[in-house]
Parts: sequence; C-alpha cells; structure tokens
Amino acid sequence: MSEKEVHNTETKHANSEVITISKNSLWKYSTFLLAAILIVGAFVFFTKGDSNSPTGRVIDNSGQQLPGQKAASVSIDDDAVLGDKNAPVEIIEFSDYQCPFCRKFWTETFSQIKKDYIDTGKVKFVYRDFPLESIHPAALPAAIAAECAREKGGDKAYFEMHDKIFSEGNILDSGTANGPVTKTAQFGNAELKKWAKDLGYDISSCLDNKKYEQEVSKDMADGSAAGVSGTPAFFVNGKLLSGAQPYSAFKQAIEAELA
Repeated sequence: MSEKEVHNTETKHANSEVITISKNSLWKYSTFLLAAILIVGAFVFFTKGDSNSPTGRVIDNSGQQLPGQKAASVSIDDDAVLGDKNAPVEIIEFSDYQCPFCRKFWTETFSQIKKDYIDTGKVKFVYRDFPLESIHPAALPAAIAAECAREKGGDKAYFEMHDKIFSEGNILDSGTANGPVTKTAQFGNAELKKWAKDLGYDISSCLDNKKYEQEVSKDMADGSAAGVSGTPAFFVNGKLLSGAQPYSAFKQAIEAELA
C-alpha cells in the first residue's frame, strides 16, 4: 500500500471516529436535554394544577384574613352544629370530604381548635358541604352519608360520621388516622355504608336514594354566593379565612373576635 493510500485510510478512520464520537455526544446531550424538558414540564404541570384547581388554590396557605375585613353574610342554614350554639364565635367551614387539604385541616388543626375553643364554649363549629365533584367523585356521596347519619342520631351522629370519613380517608392514604396527608383518598358508597355501620347507623337506603342531595346543593349555592371558590374555606364570624391554615391562624382570628 502506498504512502498516499495509507494516509487516505487513516483519514477515513479518523473521520469515522469523529462521526461516531459526534453521534454518541449528540445522543448523550439529547438524552440529558429530553430529561431536563420532562422534569421542567412535570414541574410546570403540577404547579400549574395546584394553583388553578379549586383544591390546589389552598395549598400555599395564602388566604389569611386581611385586617379590617368586613364580615360576609353567611348563615349556618339548618346544618349540624358542634359546640355551644350560643358561643360568641361562629366558624362555618365549607368543605369537601374527599379533598386532601380539607383532610389536612382535620388531621392537623381541627382537634386543637376543638380542645381550646369548641369544648370550652367559645366557638360553635358548623360544617357545610362544598363537594368538588369534577375532581372528587366521592365527595357528594360522602356529604349525603353524613346527613343520613344525622337523620339517625342528630348532630352528634353527624360529627361522628364527619370524623369517621376523614379518619378512614387518612387510613386509606397513609395507613393511620392521623398520619401525613399525601394524596386524595379513593372510596365509594360501599365504604361509606360500612363506616356508618361501624358507628351503629344503617344509612344504606338513605344514601342509595340520595335523600339529602338538595341539602348539599343548597350548601354549594350558599358557599358560592359568599365567595367560596376552593376548599376548605372558613368564615370566622363572617370573615373569610381560606385554605388548610395552621392552628396559629385560627387562634389569631378567634382571639380577635373574642377581644
């Protein structure tokens, strides 16, 4: 082989190696770029979903009461009351039994409010329904189930079922009644009937017939009229406090009304 032929052969090998290296580099960088796009895309999707969905709007706890806020006209309607009906402070919650942030409030904050303010006669608490059916299909049946339990045993039974739904939802989520809230719990009529039966209430016929659907619809209408757009939403003597707020936010709002 001549010197010229050797040179041409070496040049072809060199060019082939460069092309191979270039292809490998392109594949490697393309993979990294694709992974980066997927990560950024997922971040944008989930953060956008959190900020725009009725449930997601409350996760950042940004809806605290504003100083000097005027009280809205919100009635308790004929809904169940927990605590002294003549208590000086009234908290009305518009909530969704399948909403994870509503369950977060129940898991992390409600018991302390009950201990410090409801059980001591300073606060009466009213739960009104605001089921977001488009994303929480079990919310409406759960709301009806709680009303069915109330039919059997009054306000006491209502709040027993209220607590049962949230505690069982948390067990389905994280394995314990008071464990961390990580996701939306999935359940249906069969579970609701069983939970009510565990409490001693047979709600099968009432739930199957959707007996209290209009009652729940009335709550929804009243909540919307009062400015509720996401769950949970609270009115402390008519003043809106939105989101799964920490206990400190409720304490501040309640103490301001007691002052």
